[in-house]
Amino acid sequence: MKCSSYESFFENFSNKTRINIIESLLKGPKSVTALCQDINEEQSKVSHNLKKLSDCNFLEVKQEGKLRIYSLNKETIIPLLDLVEKHVNKHCCKECTLH
Repeated sequence: MKCSSYESFFENFSNKTRINIIESLLKGPKSVTALCQDINEEQSKVSHNLKKLSDCNFLEVKQEGKLRIYSLNKETIIPLLDLVEKHVNKHCCKECTLH
C-alpha cells in the first residue's frame, strides 16, 4: 500500500467534520440534508467531506428516489470503529467514545 493511501485513510480521522459525520452515521443511515441538520454544517461542507470519506470507502451509498442515503461501511469501518472504541475505553479518556 502506498504511503499516500495511509495518509488519506488517517486524514479522515483527523478532520473534525468527518468525525462528526461518522458519529452521526453510527446512529443510522442519513441523507445529506439529515447529516447537515445533525452536525449543524452547511450542505457544501458536508458534501465535500462525504466525498473524501467515500473516496476511501468509509461509506456505502444507496439511492432512494432522488435522495442518496449514506451509511458506514459495515464490512470494514464498523468493525474498525468498534476496535477503536475498545482501545479508547481501555487506554484513553473514558468520556471520549464514538458511541
